[in-house]
Parts: sequence; structure tokens; C-alpha cells
Amino acid sequence: MNGMPGAVDGDGDEAGCANCGKQGSDTAKLKICTCRLVKYCSVDCQKAHRKQHKKACKQRAAELNNEMLYNQGHERPEECPICTLPIPLRLDKHSYFNVCCMKMICHGCDIAAQKRGMFSCPFCRTPSPEDDAGKLAMAQARAKKKDPVALNFLGEQFCFGALGLPQSMSRAFKLWEEAAELGSVSALFSVGVAYYEGEGVREDKEKAAEYLSKAAMQGHAESRHNLGCMEETKGNSENAVRHWLISAKMGFIDSLEAIKESFVGGLVTKEQYTEALKGYQNAVEEMKSHERDEAKAFMKSQGVID
Repeated sequence: MNGMPGAVDGDGDEAGCANCGKQGSDTAKLKICTCRLVKYCSVDCQKAHRKQHKKACKQRAAELNNEMLYNQGHERPEECPICTLPIPLRLDKHSYFNVCCMKMICHGCDIAAQKRGMFSCPFCRTPSPEDDAGKLAMAQARAKKKDPVALNFLGEQFCFGALGLPQSMSRAFKLWEEAAELGSVSALFSVGVAYYEGEGVREDKEKAAEYLSKAAMQGHAESRHNLGCMEETKGNSENAVRHWLISAKMGFIDSLEAIKESFVGGLVTKEQYTEALKGYQNAVEEMKSHERDEAKAFMKSQGVID
């Protein structure tokens, strides 16, 4: 691209406007295109050059988006606020959600608190609501204050028809959409899945990928895994494996299994499978603690888990 009017060269120097060749100055800065390949002196010049530049612009913009997608979100955001360790996946099998403070507490910290005689919330010390109505009231109070976690939680209750609420995917979707706009990564995932499945909203695979990508870039392992599955469906096995390698290293077992199946099918190299397996094992080790091992043993003895 160097040598063209408006091309941005490797050392960052500016050439002139891609359309008219006008040079930038301290008082008249050239505006860089979103593809970061060329610059323009005005909106009119950008519009005039659009037909000529459109193909290269779209291609480079897609490349930049892919760079962001694969280079971001390698660390999970879901950690216990007490022990600060990442919570093992799947979250609902290894933690409790407390509606009082909207915090997810790992089983290790919860059991440790009970051993000390603490049966209220281990994080905020609020007594647990006695019934579904109490839980719903707490969640609704926080949702009214635009708490994204509370909005996402209420969306889940409408999705499953829990806490005395009617099952309604359309209402769940609206709550998830609002929570996603306010920063809930879990809600981004739920909106993406809703668009993919066409539940509560018209099916739209492109929007599904958009929301799942946003969640994946913020460390949501299951969103990352689903993006890999979508790429596999489209026949893009290389991209699928890139996603699965990331989520496997975050401790998502489904991604490791997907890579294993691809290895058996000859689509993954032995080195890639070894990398995924080692990364998964390292992630699992990082999520272990003595308290969590105790909690697991206790729950097995009570028949809560197998």
C-alpha cells in the first residue's frame, strides 16, 4: 500500500489524502480510515474514494477484528471474591450465587464459612432469604438500580420460569440485552445464544457471532467455545481450533474434547493437542484449593454431587 496517496507507511508517517493527495498539517489533521490503511482530508474525499477503497477496507477491517478477537480474552473474569481464585467451570456446579450482593461464592469459601458457624452470606454477611419471594425482591431492588448482574439474573429466572416468575424468553431477552449494554459478560453470552437459537428474538447468526465475540474478548470461555463450534460448522477448522485452544487453556473441558475429536479426525496436530491438554491441566490446577477439595468431599458424602 506504500506509495499510494494517503497510504500509511510502516514507520507511522502520513502521506496525503487518499483521494486528493492533500497533505496534513498541525491545523488540518488527516483522518485515518477505520481500516488504518489510508487517511482523508474530509468526509467528501472519503465518500469519493469509497468505491475504489471499499474492498481493501473491508478486508483489512476484518483482519483487525480477528486480531482483537484472538488476542484478547485469555483470562477468565469469574473468580470468587473471597479467595480470588477462578471458579471452576461449569460455574453452577462449583459455586453459589447470592442475590443479596450478586456475588458468586465458590463452594470452598461457602463451606469454610459454615464450618466457622457463619450461615449468612460469606461475602456481605446478609442473612439468606427464606423463600423465593424474598430472593426475587432482593434481585428486583438491585435491578431497579440498573445493576447489570441483577438484570442478567432476572433474565435467567424468566428463561427458566423460576422464583415464581412466568417462563418468558422474550422478557428474558430484553433483560439480558439491557444487562449486556451495562457491561454484563454473562448477558452478552445469553444474548448471543438467543440470537443463534432464535429464542425470544428472531434468529440471526451474524448477531449471535457479534455478541459471543464481545463476550469471548472479555474472557467468557463458553462464548469462545461456541465461536469455535460456529467456525467448524462453516468449515473453518483452523479458526475453530484457534478458539478451542484458548478456551481449553481456560479450563473449559468441552473445548479440550473438541480438540481431541479433531485430533482423531486428523484436523489437529499432535503438538496442538498436547498444547491444549497441558493448558487445560494447568488451568484446573490453578483453580484448586484445600477448601474446595474439602467442599467437594463433603458434598459427595451428602449425595449432593456424584
